[in-house]
This record gives sequence, C-alpha cells and structure tokens, in this order.
Amino acid sequence: MTKKLKNEKELLKLALEMILEDAVKRGVVEFEATDSHDLKIQYAYRLLVHDEAITPLPNEQISLPNIKHRLAMWVRHKLPPGHKLL
Repeated sequence: MTKKLKNEKELLKLALEMILEDAVKRGVVEFEATDSHDLKIQYAYRLLVHDEAITPLPNEQISLPNIKHRLAMWVRHKLPPGHKLL
C-alpha cells in the first residue's frame, strides 16, 4: 500500500461525487438505495479505467484500499491549485 494522502477520505468523497454524478448524467448507471458504498467505489474505479482516465491497478494489487487511494489521487490532480483539500 502506498502512503496515505492528507485528507484522503475527503478526496475520496469528492471523487465519488464527481464520477458518479457524471455517470448518472451520461446515463450509464442508475444506483439503488440499497447499493453499498463499496460497490459505488468499485464502479467509479472501473468507469475511470474504462474511460482511460486512469491506468488500471495490476491484478495482484486490486483491493478496496488501493482503489480508494487511486480515486483520491485522481481527484487530487483535478483540483485547482490552492484548493482546501490539497
């Protein structure tokens, strides 16, 4: 596992909001109230990989903590300089 980012939880939350909002707008997904948070995290990761926005993790490194970290890293690069989460 790589070093945890400062504000990683908040970055992950923001990444999920951005990715899932975009996915719903594009009409590629509909979530149910019973869908778990982990399922949404995995979906967001797969969508970014499919869209070639991130490189996929090697198969032996695919785990929920690594996926969360990858999503946090992705959103960190999308934020403007000086953002409060940086």
